[in-house]
Amino acid sequence: MSGPEQAPAGVDTTVPSVARMYDYYLMGKDNYQVDRDAAEKVIAASRESGTDIRVAARDNRGFLGRAVQALAEAGVRQFIDVGAGLPTQENVHQVALRCAPDSRVVYVDNDPMVLVHARALLAADRAATVVDGDLRDPRSVLEHPGVVSRIDFDEPVAVVFCAVLQFVPDDAEAAAIVGAFRDRCSAGSHLVVSHPFPGERPGEAFQEIGEVYTTTSSGSFTLRGRAAVRNLLAGTELLDPGLVPVQSWRGDVPADFTVPSYLGGVGRIG
Repeated sequence: MSGPEQAPAGVDTTVPSVARMYDYYLMGKDNYQVDRDAAEKVIAASRESGTDIRVAARDNRGFLGRAVQALAEAGVRQFIDVGAGLPTQENVHQVALRCAPDSRVVYVDNDPMVLVHARALLAADRAATVVDGDLRDPRSVLEHPGVVSRIDFDEPVAVVFCAVLQFVPDDAEAAAIVGAFRDRCSAGSHLVVSHPFPGERPGEAFQEIGEVYTTTSSGSFTLRGRAAVRNLLAGTELLDPGLVPVQSWRGDVPADFTVPSYLGGVGRIG
């Protein structure tokens, strides 16, 4: 944003927002100086770790698009994107509707700026909507009028948790959150999960990244290894190629678990 930074009502520009930082990684413009300052610290630390968070964020968006396309092509017509973040290119509804025009999409987030922008984007879109919800309270999301009016849980649903569960510090709580959605979905539904992964030889730079995120609206940032991320998809059968670096999920990059990245997987609920 250029010039004086004015924010919509309810948006705090004194504390970095993880959604707005992610927008900055993706070269978006819906962020403020406080977000850019924090994001630049993460970018610098990620370089020290042997990666670039901006590239990783783009790779993660690519994974999301390929996963949604694969599920839409397989017949899934309902999508819930939990912790959706700020709208960017190739959002879930854009990919799904391109593949299947009868798709229905619900975005869930509790960041005021995300809600403002998403509602403006989707104001005239009858296939997609956004609701104010907190992933830490799955029941309130699953019972939200905006969700139950659009989603038929007796039919297959794809529930997306892309780059959001790292802000839930406790492994058991993160697994329980995903499990609540899994248990509500019918057979033939899917979970789509991506999660930051430090590589098999994590360095000290990740401690600095974590410290930056403790100053944000999320208050935390938790890296998880392969087993812990796989546990988030417990109770599902992983689609090929399994749980891999996101750039390798049906992409053209060989899987390399030694370097930091996001891990991504899609699990089918039996």
